[in-house]
Amino acid sequence: MMYNPQLDTFICVVEAGSFSKAAEELYISAPAVIKQINSLENSLNLQLFERTHRGLIITEAGKSLYQDAKYLIQYSKESLIRAQEAMNHNEEIIRVGISPMTPPEVFVELWPKIQKIYPEIKFKLITFENTPENAREILANMGKNIDVIAGIFDETMLELRGCDGTEILREPFCVAVSIHHRLAKKEKITLDDLAGENLMLMQRGWSYYGDMLRDDMMKNHPEINIVDFNLYNVEAFNRCENNNEVLLAFKSWESVHPLIRIIPVEWDYKMPFGILHSKTPSAKVKRLIKAINKVK
Repeated sequence: MMYNPQLDTFICVVEAGSFSKAAEELYISAPAVIKQINSLENSLNLQLFERTHRGLIITEAGKSLYQDAKYLIQYSKESLIRAQEAMNHNEEIIRVGISPMTPPEVFVELWPKIQKIYPEIKFKLITFENTPENAREILANMGKNIDVIAGIFDETMLELRGCDGTEILREPFCVAVSIHHRLAKKEKITLDDLAGENLMLMQRGWSYYGDMLRDDMMKNHPEINIVDFNLYNVEAFNRCENNNEVLLAFKSWESVHPLIRIIPVEWDYKMPFGILHSKTPSAKVKRLIKAINKVK
């Protein structure tokens, strides 16, 4: 194990809300849990919890550690997997990162065609959680934990994240609405339909095409209310559904939320879709890129 196992106990305490509940989940005694947390705090020279008569209160230091601990644990485990694969000389295994926002379905049709060209290439799916921390770490370090991710991108996003991309197709911008929204039964939405609606757009600077659409809406359609959000993840879809707002989205995200419907819009905005990879891809990823360019 490459990380302090007391981090697992720490995460369990945070999520359970108490030492006793964490002890039940871990099948150990409460004093054993307390001893591990005390030892972790001493080794890090940090106070992770305030012990009060009302219960545990996580400190700001604890919140910060909790944000990163899951990623550290996942990264550590996958580092061991990479080392094992290297030992077994599995040089042609391409690790495909998948999440609700980066589903692999687009490759279902491409994989058989790619493997006809390079039959030695194998694929391994690796799940990850959409968080700001993961977005920064994974995309800036493509090729270490994950070789490629399928998703939308443009030059602005690639520059922001420090990676590169190979385009497969252009995916039209759509909108996502709750199945209970007044627009949910429409097969296609017009800009007039969006009048008076709150349109959720990623904050400015995330995407050239997103900013272009934003500028068009602000200049030519002031009747549409633009509201910002910080990251495409499940929480953005929850906000869309719970607040009855309209979220800029893509058809490939239809499976993200069961209470959300994604509908085309009568506009001409599209965004590149393909694979994200390192700016200096490995030989196996170069072969994949070459194969994609042949079969797309």
